[in-house]
Amino acid sequence: MGGLIFAAPSSGSGKTTVTLGFLRAATRMGATIHSAKSGPDYIDPRFHEAASGAPCVNLDAWAMTPDRLHALAAGHGDLIVEGAMGLFDGAPPAGRGATADLARHLSLPVVLVVDCAKMAGSVAPLVAGFAAYDPSVKVAGVILNNVGSPRHEAMLRHALSFEDIAILGIVPRDATLAHPSRHLGLVQASERADLETYLDRAADVMGASLDMEALLALAASAQSIAATSAARIPPPAQRIAIARDQAFAFAYPHVLDDWRAAGAELTFFSPLADEGPQEADFIFLPGGYPELHAGQIAGASTFMQKMKKAAENTDIYGECGGYMVMGQSITDASGTAHQMLGLLDLATSFQRRKLHLGYRHLLGNHGPLAGRWAGHEFHYATTLHARGAPLFRATDAEGTVLPDMGLCKGCACGSFAHLIDRVLP
Repeated sequence: MGGLIFAAPSSGSGKTTVTLGFLRAATRMGATIHSAKSGPDYIDPRFHEAASGAPCVNLDAWAMTPDRLHALAAGHGDLIVEGAMGLFDGAPPAGRGATADLARHLSLPVVLVVDCAKMAGSVAPLVAGFAAYDPSVKVAGVILNNVGSPRHEAMLRHALSFEDIAILGIVPRDATLAHPSRHLGLVQASERADLETYLDRAADVMGASLDMEALLALAASAQSIAATSAARIPPPAQRIAIARDQAFAFAYPHVLDDWRAAGAELTFFSPLADEGPQEADFIFLPGGYPELHAGQIAGASTFMQKMKKAAENTDIYGECGGYMVMGQSITDASGTAHQMLGLLDLATSFQRRKLHLGYRHLLGNHGPLAGRWAGHEFHYATTLHARGAPLFRATDAEGTVLPDMGLCKGCACGSFAHLIDRVLP
């Protein structure tokens, strides 16, 4: 099966809304599709799954090998990919890992979603420039988003009539399609009580505004994505207990699938429901938004007691938000400090926010996390103090040496990095 990629000139162009509406509308039509998100993203994929009813994977052209990308991209039906940032925006210095890289690896056509709210005739040189910039990336069509009126549409169509580019959709300006957001992006799918209403509304708009038949035909005509075998991430233990709720939602499905494929037994528990882990050989606290639930976590006595007891002889690993919960305290945006597990000598704060963002090359020397990893860091927490043995040596995407990341103490370890894939020797 083939597929296509919805990309854009920049972030904020509307490709998420277009993708979600297309997925729900195509599913209504009976199309057999599945979806993916380009790059390190935990939130959009869960919206994709709600829209289509099919699993959504992350495809990261910076962190994953071509074989790994093909293995994850192959599936039942055509693949619909939502790009990240602008089409050619990737890691410095040369933009590696951009959506364009993914288009090259998978030989998929690109449909460019352009926010036309503040332009008319200028749409033509913008689209023409993107289409001609790299011959190895096929821009097969354009969707004109945020079109204000029939007159505005006529101006856009006239400007593009001189370009050899298909117009595959005219999406009207519609305030009801706006997403609520917070500092790391969209509010999670599980937090929207109106999710189904929103997705149906998006499908109604996109079904009427996009050339659905042409888009589905474009996906079907693309080069078939051949399933390949690729190295998987070995499980850290046989029995793995994983925190899962709105405070601990950022676990990559491909990582959990790798562990299952190797025969590991996965169980889940909710700290927000004051649940502790079941008996396990390894406990994983994923990232999420613990700072929004810090008071509830601090008061979860069963969770606290069982985690502290488990730490006596069970390996515990935390990523980003999970790492912060393993520390002594989290100070929320109002300045209130909430006591956490105290498994690591770490204190963090959201009262003083600072963005930490970028891909990371990581070298670990602790148990199942030993070896080389490709990861990503994205958070606004300020570290008040962090004392102890580090978990990873780190460099950024350009190879610049960074301070060591994370902490280890006894059976507990964690860092702000989200691990995407293991890097083979």
